[in-house]
Parts: sequence; C-alpha cells; structure tokens
Amino acid sequence: MIPRLIEAHHVRDYVIRLRFQDGAEGEVNLEPQLYGEVFEPLKAPEYFRRFRVDPELHTLTWPNGADFAPEFLYEKAQIPA
Repeated sequence: MIPRLIEAHHVRDYVIRLRFQDGAEGEVNLEPQLYGEVFEPLKAPEYFRRFRVDPELHTLTWPNGADFAPEFLYEKAQIPA
C-alpha cells in the first residue's frame, strides 16, 4: 500500500514534520536529497518552504514540479515505533 501524506509543516531549515493517513508521524530532513536540476531551487530556504501536500499525489510538491515519492518520505521520516 502506498502511504498517503495528509499533512506537512515546516519545522526548521530543510526539516518537515509529516503526518500520514495511517496515523504515522515524523520528521524528515530533506537537505541531503536536494541535488539535481529539479531540486536545485529548493536549496533556497524561502523556496523550500513553498511546499504543499498535493491532494491527488498525497506527497510533497513544489511550484517547479519537484516532488518526493510518498514511500520515500514515509521511510525517511523519523517515525516513532
């Protein structure tokens, strides 16, 4: 089953707090993932904070088309056991 991201809040720097439909919550630091042409604009802190939760894709997206797979976010989030 593909995790469905339902809520996201900027915490600090490149860290985002995530909440998934199954109730799992956690924080993910995306700074190490910001490489490559589509992610380059996200290195600017003000642009990074322009993310939104896409209601159809159920993941984080940015105005330039950058996104992360919800499975990746679910795995990387520091979700308490």
